[in-house]
Amino acid sequence: MNYNTKYQTKIRFDFVRNRKKFFAFSIALTIAGILSLLIFNLNYGVDFKAGTNMDISLSGSSITQDEAKQLLAEAGYEDVTPTVGGNRGERVTVRFETVLEQSETNHIMKLFKDKYGEDVSSEINIVSPDMARELGIKTIFAIIIASVAIMLYVMLRFEWRMALAMNIAILYDAFVVVAIFSIFRLQVDLPFIAAVLTTIGYSINDKIVIFDRIRENMRFNKVKNFDQLAELVNASIWQTMARNIYTVLTVVIVAVCLFLFGSESIRLFSLAKIIGLLSGAYSTICIASQLWLVMKNKQKPNKQAVKAQSAS
Repeated sequence: MNYNTKYQTKIRFDFVRNRKKFFAFSIALTIAGILSLLIFNLNYGVDFKAGTNMDISLSGSSITQDEAKQLLAEAGYEDVTPTVGGNRGERVTVRFETVLEQSETNHIMKLFKDKYGEDVSSEINIVSPDMARELGIKTIFAIIIASVAIMLYVMLRFEWRMALAMNIAILYDAFVVVAIFSIFRLQVDLPFIAAVLTTIGYSINDKIVIFDRIRENMRFNKVKNFDQLAELVNASIWQTMARNIYTVLTVVIVAVCLFLFGSESIRLFSLAKIIGLLSGAYSTICIASQLWLVMKNKQKPNKQAVKAQSAS
């Protein structure tokens, strides 16, 4: 495929020619994610299943994870793994898989107060089975509503083929995050849902940029066959490559710093954002634009276009 200079860019890698490889990789990852969800499901946190979360604060004292685990074992909970945080290790977070009665939480607090004094305080959050189901349903609705709104906007702003290709790629980005968390058994909680919705927001931004460039190039260049259309898509990708890379890297660097140096409570949120951002950058170039190319190539030319081509 020969590329001329009318797009004022130098093509270094032919994304269009390798589109089948991208599609095969994406389909394989999607199938792996579906199988993992069917076999293992997600590792739901206390936000999406019945359970109790206790945040215990030791005023003026510090504690290690082993010490906290020993106290919980004395209370009869040997299978839980507490998380110790704070500047001096004065906060303990414990997640229980069951809904604890008040007498049970009081017993745990008594053990901590006996060892660390009466200044020990706690915050207890309980999620009932009905509330867990309601959160799960609302999460699914949130993603569906966001996807439909994005498709409607793009259909009004661009065309239906771009809207469909963009929405498929965005849903793929969201699913990649879910699939990775399912495969590696990472915990899913409310911050994870926030990361998925954030992924959708950043992903739509990248795809609007590249589709806007494709539309602009089509406006000023006559495309008569698939080779010319492929040339236009490749050129549009490279013209927006630097902007997309800088935009993604800016956020990825921040997310990596949060993952490495942030607290335990936002570590999985940061990881989900990193996965989503990288998937969004990949799908913009290798899925969304290529899907649009395939659909656009199958478009039947209108009668005026056929007459104009015959006359020329």
